[in-house]
Amino acid sequence: MAGHSKWANIKRQKARVDAVKGKIFTKISREIIVAARSGLPDPEANFQLRTAVDKAKAAGIPNDNIERAIAKGAGTWDSGSDAYEAIRYEGYGPGGVAVLVEALTDNRNRTAADLRAAFSKNGGNLGETGCVSWMFEQKGVVTLEGELDEDELLEASVEGGAETYELLEIDEDRPGAEVLTEVTNLETLNRTLKEKGYAIVEAQLRWIPNNQVEVTDPDQARSLLKLMDALEDLDDVQSVTANFEMAEELMSLDLV
Repeated sequence: MAGHSKWANIKRQKARVDAVKGKIFTKISREIIVAARSGLPDPEANFQLRTAVDKAKAAGIPNDNIERAIAKGAGTWDSGSDAYEAIRYEGYGPGGVAVLVEALTDNRNRTAADLRAAFSKNGGNLGETGCVSWMFEQKGVVTLEGELDEDELLEASVEGGAETYELLEIDEDRPGAEVLTEVTNLETLNRTLKEKGYAIVEAQLRWIPNNQVEVTDPDQARSLLKLMDALEDLDDVQSVTANFEMAEELMSLDLV
């Protein structure tokens, strides 16, 4: 088992205002609603819901909000709960970079229009279904934090059915690791690592690009980062994945 190359998932370090925190609450609440609707409305019996609730707690969402979202998904909160559906959109960024967008929406037309505008205003274009998804593979990812012994992590990962792992810094001066597995094995891997005493930050499904485009031009880098920000800021968007990588100094460019 070898360490997995980190596919340009470098999170840019920048201050976030309270309005962004509100958007995060909205996104995670929708995730809880959909998870509760797709299975039992009990986190102990529904892995998807349990991971969404864990994410909500880590983000500081109040328990009342979490319980209300679960009730909406279960249909016990009110008869007119929003009917969110999961949709994947695909497109191209500046320089032909492939972009996958996952959304939860109650209005497909609105979401598509918002995405099309975000792409076009930032040097990209929204494409047809299937235009870039073949460049990605979905995996289950368990993120761990803390100082880790690589031999012990390797042993635990193999026992949990993992395919690969990578030691990394989750944030500045915050060591950790990401352990990857097949989508259907995510719950088993998560449970095994938890039983081994690892501190789990989150368990999620993630799209991993099969190839990467190296970006070295500052203007292209700036356009790409603006596009990623514009997409992530949309209320209906849950996640954005692209197949570019760039140096850290480009990641920290001033976008104004």
